[in-house]
Amino acid sequence: MHSLASQLNETIQRENPHVFEMMSNIGKLIYFPKEGILSQSAEAKAKAKKYNATIGIALENGQPMHLKVIQDNLSAYAPKDLYEYAPPAGKPELRAAWRQKMMEEQPSLANLTFSNPIVTNALTHGLSVVADLFADNGDSVIIPDKNWENYELTFSIRRGAEMVYYPLYNDEMKFNASGLREAILAQKDKGKAIVVLNFPNNPTGYTPGAEEGRQIVAALKEGAEAGINIVAVTDDAYFGLFFEDSMHESLFPSLANVHPRILPIKVDGATKEEYVWGFRVGFITYAAPSSDLLAALEQKTLGIIRATISSGSHPSQTFVLQALTSPEFKAQKQEKLEIMRGRANRVKQLLDSGKFDDAWGYYPFNSGYFMCLKLKTVEAEALRQHLLEQYGVGTIALGQTDLRIAFSCIEEDNIDDLFQLIYSGVKDLEKAVAK
Repeated sequence: MHSLASQLNETIQRENPHVFEMMSNIGKLIYFPKEGILSQSAEAKAKAKKYNATIGIALENGQPMHLKVIQDNLSAYAPKDLYEYAPPAGKPELRAAWRQKMMEEQPSLANLTFSNPIVTNALTHGLSVVADLFADNGDSVIIPDKNWENYELTFSIRRGAEMVYYPLYNDEMKFNASGLREAILAQKDKGKAIVVLNFPNNPTGYTPGAEEGRQIVAALKEGAEAGINIVAVTDDAYFGLFFEDSMHESLFPSLANVHPRILPIKVDGATKEEYVWGFRVGFITYAAPSSDLLAALEQKTLGIIRATISSGSHPSQTFVLQALTSPEFKAQKQEKLEIMRGRANRVKQLLDSGKFDDAWGYYPFNSGYFMCLKLKTVEAEALRQHLLEQYGVGTIALGQTDLRIAFSCIEEDNIDDLFQLIYSGVKDLEKAVAK
């Protein structure tokens, strides 16, 4: 084991041995190089005033070399903010701006100790970092039965973890906190669990209410008190897109300092929140009372980033930073939120009208990009294919009965027509079966 990895491990063990027990084999072995190209280049950048012949970029006339055909389209930005490598942890100004945004939007963070957000290549990469650091073969990853399919690729296929499912909704069609509690307590023999909390939920668009949120925290705390080390990952991809009376904060601050055996990790990003899907800018943030522990976790995270993507896109980080610091940012974001709210509300009004009740019900939704129909008479995959072939309508089939609709990409004026076409597709299939 490299001496730097050993030093980080010693710090983590000293500050919280439970967190060290949570780490995967790779997590224990990884470190961020203090010597080598990056560190020597950083030293040269500060001191080499005459010639800096260290890092693998090209310079021309004192600035990063670039092609005019590219720069002409990006003329509002200085070459130094586009073409150089971004630091592995991300642009410092962007990290500070995102942290400030987090605190403004989540007042519960005010008196908590948490790391500076580290820039990832959007949320999938952030979750992959978590998997590398904390998931080993046979570890349990607890997610609801209605989930984003990429969790299985990230945690199970890549890292060999075992997926543990519980029903998202209880009999009252609220969040199933008792199911989560049972899934956690079932890991007592293993002594470890990775719990992924994704709100607003993909695919259902559901965010729990305040009391449900307290029940979730209580379930994790009970697991910790039973001796289970819990990596609590809040996948906040759709954070801020709250349309009704639900939690309007992440569970991340509620889980901070709840128990030494719970390590809260927040994975979020500009991708969905700021409508810049192709920019691929995300963040990973840790909460812990020990600044030394947070520093060690950051170094471990940077080691994973260095070993995989080296660093994220500099132009994308620059664009997001410019947006976050613009005086027009908040007003423009609120404008888009109201558009999304209008679409969600129209979907709910239409579904509550009763005109489609013979064909489907729907799962509760109040946030995010999506909602799910629960089909009563036809199979979801058959309907999906029929809608594509006969009506040119794209939907997502999930299991036998569930059909995911992304109302985020449908103009409000077209929502009625969309659902009428889906209804027509159901009736077509019913007639075909009747024959």
